[in-house]
Amino acid sequence: MGASKKESVEVEKREEKKKSKKTQPTKKEKLSTEESLLHKKQEDTATDYKEFSEDDSSEDYKSAEESEAGDSESSGDEGFHNTGGNEGLANEGQSEDSEPDLGGEESDSSEDEVAPRNTVGDVPLEWYRDEKHIGYDIAGKKLKKKEKQDKLDSFLASVDDSKNWRKIYDEYNDEEVELTKEETKLIRRVLKGKAPHGDFDPYAPYVDWFKWEDSKHPLSNAPEPKSRFIPSKWEAKKVLGLVRAIRKGLIKFDKPKEEPRFYMLWGDDASSSEKTGHLSYIPAPKPNLPGHEESYNPSLEYIPTQEEINSYQLMDEEDRPKFIPKRFTSLRSIPAYENAVKDSFERCLDLYLCPRVRKKRINIDPESLKPKLPSRKDLKPYPATCYLEYRGHKGAVMSISTEASGQWIASGSSDGTVRLWEVETCRCIKVWEFGEVVQYVAWNPLPELPILAVSVGQDVFLLNTGLGNEETQRKVKELLHVATSTVLDGSGNKVSAWNWLQDDEHEGIRLQHFKTVYSVEWHRKGDYFSTVMPAGDSKAILIHQLSKKFTQRHPFKLHGLPVSAVFHPTRSIFFVSTKKNVRVYDLLKQKLIKKLETGLREVSSISVHPAGDNVIVGSRDGKLCWFDMDLSSKPYKVLKCHPKDINNVAFHRSYPLFASCSDDCTAYVFHGMVYSDLNQNPLIVPLEILRGHASSNGRGVLDCKFHPRQPWLFTAGADSLIKLYCH
Repeated sequence: MGASKKESVEVEKREEKKKSKKTQPTKKEKLSTEESLLHKKQEDTATDYKEFSEDDSSEDYKSAEESEAGDSESSGDEGFHNTGGNEGLANEGQSEDSEPDLGGEESDSSEDEVAPRNTVGDVPLEWYRDEKHIGYDIAGKKLKKKEKQDKLDSFLASVDDSKNWRKIYDEYNDEEVELTKEETKLIRRVLKGKAPHGDFDPYAPYVDWFKWEDSKHPLSNAPEPKSRFIPSKWEAKKVLGLVRAIRKGLIKFDKPKEEPRFYMLWGDDASSSEKTGHLSYIPAPKPNLPGHEESYNPSLEYIPTQEEINSYQLMDEEDRPKFIPKRFTSLRSIPAYENAVKDSFERCLDLYLCPRVRKKRINIDPESLKPKLPSRKDLKPYPATCYLEYRGHKGAVMSISTEASGQWIASGSSDGTVRLWEVETCRCIKVWEFGEVVQYVAWNPLPELPILAVSVGQDVFLLNTGLGNEETQRKVKELLHVATSTVLDGSGNKVSAWNWLQDDEHEGIRLQHFKTVYSVEWHRKGDYFSTVMPAGDSKAILIHQLSKKFTQRHPFKLHGLPVSAVFHPTRSIFFVSTKKNVRVYDLLKQKLIKKLETGLREVSSISVHPAGDNVIVGSRDGKLCWFDMDLSSKPYKVLKCHPKDINNVAFHRSYPLFASCSDDCTAYVFHGMVYSDLNQNPLIVPLEILRGHASSNGRGVLDCKFHPRQPWLFTAGADSLIKLYCH
């Protein structure tokens, strides 16, 4: 019976195996199903990467935010989070590319498609530096090194590849690994100091594992152990070892300090070991030793005469000598010192009340503290000597301006005239009479438009200088023609505060203002110019357009009285200087860019470097400030060069030169080199002090301008002279 039962069980097992073989797919069916699944998986991953590459940054940030909130996007993310900390990174392919079971135990896994891994273990890779392989796979075969690309080719490949930022080079297996979305999420969360998985709650409520409801006794009610009441055996052995080491002399103690039995009664206090050990102790200064005057028998030249002794009585007590030498024949005839008690008392007061400070003396050569500046011979050319003088004005020359070609110069004076000079011959070509003080003259920067702007009182005149050929004169006359007349209201008053009027007397345009115009500055294109008036509102600065005969207010609110306004040499930037600071505006965006804090008492003038990144500001207290706009809003250098007010400052257009003129009848010329390297600060070197003007009514040099092409400087003085300084 037992044998028949065993045979029946074996027959049933064989039938079950046959059924299972029938249900298992064949090899061809397995291959076809695997190919279809692989094809489907490739299409899914391609669409997934396409969506990811279209908007990497937005998708990553969205996924990072969702992972922070703890919401998983897809089933792949859930499988990744459920695998655990290290298994989620190692088995990433299994979680994302998991396939359905195709037939029990014989189904293929994705690990069969992975390239063989390096199995060298802890052997350093430096041992394979000179070999053609980097290690061995699991079958013992050599893993050959891949051919390294040229750096240029690898760089171009990385530029063209939009997913290059997600690739990491695995030096151990000599291959590039591309991070997945889930791995980038993990890295971002770790960099932010958060948990790697979004499912983890760092602030979960505390779960108390102990139940306190029916507990009447403490956690442990066991009696105290006996070892807590018995002295430690190991501590007794340690103490015994220390006692033996002390007896043998292996452990030595510091001996107590013995006080010296004898000490020097008249010894130096500084040599005392007790006092020198104290850091705050400073020895008292020693009294002066007696000299030849305090001798009992000094030389005759030390003994004062009776007249000198009488003169001592007339002196103040502080200036009077404290000891008058006397001569004695022997020591026995020397009387007691009458001021002994007084001197000892004053000495005690000095020791007790006089504060003492320890001064550390540093031996430094003063010459080494001076900045190393280049020689002036290496910085030539620059104006040094007076070459020409322009005479003709009867009053102080208030302003000068040079023409764009450098052949002509215009000047305005307090005698009410504007003169046009030829630079090389000092010949006065033309004179305009206005009858009022000419405040400012400015030449149009374009050489094809020889137009001169003159500010006289509350009017600005645009004059035709008559230079140039017939075509140039025709163009200038068209620009200086005003077709419309002034608009008046019913009572005959002007409607506008400024009007464009035709001036037939001076053959130009008369532009009326409501206050005295201090300065006129042209734009680099020659079509716009600005005027500055002493007012605290937006009407103080006006911008005029010559071609359209149009005037508009300054679009920004002013903080303080304006002094001058300058256009940027290359950009649409406008500099407005008030008495305390300089404000930089963008005319296109109509906003404030920067505010330059001068720290001066009162700003008098401003000039912009031809490159546009550096500004110099002159003040009424004789200081000149250099601003590097890329560096800071505070002055880079402050030069205290003039003892009196600085009237004007100017940059040269092409040479690294700038100058300042003052009421002290001098003009200073500086070398100011601006480097293209932003890490190198500008170099400022004083070069020359130009003298020659005489003072008149407390005024000196009122204006200075550089020649546009040569290293020459024009100065206008209160002595009605214009001087040209050349190299």
